[in-house]
Amino acid sequence: MKTRSKTIRIIDWLCRVTAAVILLQTLFFKFTGAPESIYIFTKIGLEPWGRYGTGVVELIAAVLLLSRCHAWLGALLALGVISGALMSHLTTLGIVVQNDGGLLFALALTAFATSAVTAFLHRDQIPFLPRRFKTTSHESAN
Repeated sequence: MKTRSKTIRIIDWLCRVTAAVILLQTLFFKFTGAPESIYIFTKIGLEPWGRYGTGVVELIAAVLLLSRCHAWLGALLALGVISGALMSHLTTLGIVVQNDGGLLFALALTAFATSAVTAFLHRDQIPFLPRRFKTTSHESAN
């Protein structure tokens, strides 16, 4: 990876940790069958396998986000699973789920934004991304 400014490295690390923590904290609820998780996945028609499946993908994404060389893959996985969560909120669940004040939706937005920043910062590592989207030598020197 090309050298980066200290500020960019801090932003990168904060985004990766934030996204990973959000993804990891939901696992307890998904894997233990918390009533809130069962309600959500029943409402979207994916209970129980959708709950387990998204939990596994979120676990993998969180671990990869914390890995420097695979953060790009974790970010892309997180973007995929969180996109599904956001679409579920916007089409089926609503912003407020079981009187949570929109907390789950806000966490999904935060995980999406931090994963998007991570994917952008690690775009040079994404093997299938066209060269025109990657940094050039003069951009990485700044």
